[in-house]
Amino acid sequence: MRKGGLVVVPPGTVHAFGASSAGPAEFFAVLTPGIVRFEYFRQLGRIARGEAERDSMDELHDRFDVHFDGDPEWR
Repeated sequence: MRKGGLVVVPPGTVHAFGASSAGPAEFFAVLTPGIVRFEYFRQLGRIARGEAERDSMDELHDRFDVHFDGDPEWR
């Protein structure tokens, strides 16, 4: 995705996001139907900053209905 672009992810679609090695990325997410997922994204930020371990997300998956795909392609 280039700067200013738009991505629409249909329900049930396996997907991922991340910054390229060229630099940081910012994104604005609109989730529908609306459920409060702020803590999920806050924890992702903590992991990115080295303040938490990746496995700290394990307890949040069911709570926020977000699950990692086990396919090595996503790692």
